[in-house]
Amino acid sequence: MSIHDLPLVNAGLNGLSALLLAMGGWLIHRGKREAHRNCMVSAFVSSSLFLASYLYYHAHVGTTRFEKPVEFRPYYLALLLSHTLLAVLIVPLIFVTFRLAFRGQFERHKAFARWTFPLWMYVSVTGVVIYLLLYQIFPQAPSPGQNLDAPSWRI
Repeated sequence: MSIHDLPLVNAGLNGLSALLLAMGGWLIHRGKREAHRNCMVSAFVSSSLFLASYLYYHAHVGTTRFEKPVEFRPYYLALLLSHTLLAVLIVPLIFVTFRLAFRGQFERHKAFARWTFPLWMYVSVTGVVIYLLLYQIFPQAPSPGQNLDAPSWRI
């Protein structure tokens, strides 16, 4: 496995987060609090691993710019902008929502979760869509200055 495999790993972690979030939402609606908690903690772990891997990748490789097809670029950039802004916003919301749950303040937790859940789901799903657009559907050429000699490792 090399560092250039990390975008796929990151998409997998985002997808896993989305699945765990969906399952956690389904479980809480059926009154299964402990299973809900386990899913949500697992979604948090998956999202945290994604963030660490994402930062590592971009610190070593740099960015990949969406250049072609030119006519699709505005749609990609709009998606990326909404994803990025909400990804920044969701972090404190997740921490507040978790803190309320762990303190047993379930009514306030539920009120925050009504905002946190759909935003976190949006960020997780759009992360996968961005990966698909940038690396699979419209593979982009390396950006100028992108480090193609980034470290690799074996697993």
